[in-house]
Amino acid sequence: MSLLRRVTGLAAGVAVAALALTGCVAGEGSSAAPAGSAGTTTLKIDWATYNPLSLIIKDQHWLEDEGYDVQWTQSLGSSKANEALRAGAIDFGSTAGSAALLARANGQPQQIVDVVAQPEWAALVVPAGSSITSVADLKGKKVAAALGTDPYFFLVQALEQAGLSTQDVTVENLIHADGWAALQGGSVDAWAGLDPIMASAEAAGAQLLYRNVDFNSYSVLNASESIIEQHPEVVQDVVDAYEKARVWALANPDKTADILAKAASIDLAVAQKVISEREGLNVDPVPGDALTAVLTKIGAIQVANNDVASQQAIDDALKTLFAPQFAEKAKS
Repeated sequence: MSLLRRVTGLAAGVAVAALALTGCVAGEGSSAAPAGSAGTTTLKIDWATYNPLSLIIKDQHWLEDEGYDVQWTQSLGSSKANEALRAGAIDFGSTAGSAALLARANGQPQQIVDVVAQPEWAALVVPAGSSITSVADLKGKKVAAALGTDPYFFLVQALEQAGLSTQDVTVENLIHADGWAALQGGSVDAWAGLDPIMASAEAAGAQLLYRNVDFNSYSVLNASESIIEQHPEVVQDVVDAYEKARVWALANPDKTADILAKAASIDLAVAQKVISEREGLNVDPVPGDALTAVLTKIGAIQVANNDVASQQAIDDALKTLFAPQFAEKAKS
């Protein structure tokens, strides 16, 4: 297969600022504005340290070079990206596939337009010297996890495999960086971690209690339905930039690691570990059967945990979650 075919709300001030810049009402015409007299188009897109391709695009100014007035917003996790998409603060957001499904099943008008990677980016983490040596040992313990994100669903699956459920632990809903801080401070016993923070935690002596790449869903790029419907040419430009970044990243792993290290404020060696060992950028960018298979399983978990009202909502979401036409046409 060829390379090119291969849940607290966002601060009101951020949304207000974004709306003031774009002159739109959130959820109503909040997609990129048509080219004006200056020949520019406003583009609201996120960057995230868990999405290295977004960092490359931002660093290399490719979208700006295409004439876009880019408003970059950092996403601190899938749930935050979904909140920003829902508020209209961004039109393109980086999430795990599981979080994209959760949003869609709960009625959020967004679709996956590009598969970014198949990373092993989530695992269960305990402090150095912890007496917890197996997932079964988590019974009765406090575990930090960002609800609605891949690490959270990783935790659910790991507990299930060990004969436990989230009812057997106390889940502390913390964004990824705060989860690691809580683990360091001793206020939680374990943390459902996410790279690159997790790789930094490893370097600092934390232990990966449980790993399973099959419990990780894909890293994906979502677009609001409004921009897909009103400005498909803008969506195509963004997806093209993503595929250009994929080719660049695979050809320049050291430079990619350097960009990640600077953006995430982590040691270069840690960034290199993430890029070389766990990121999984060499995948088919077109959302399709492989992603559906992973999300079908996670969707059942979302229903069982009452994150989604019904299995029918999951089934309906899976029928409309993907907008593959952009990745199918993508050129680097």
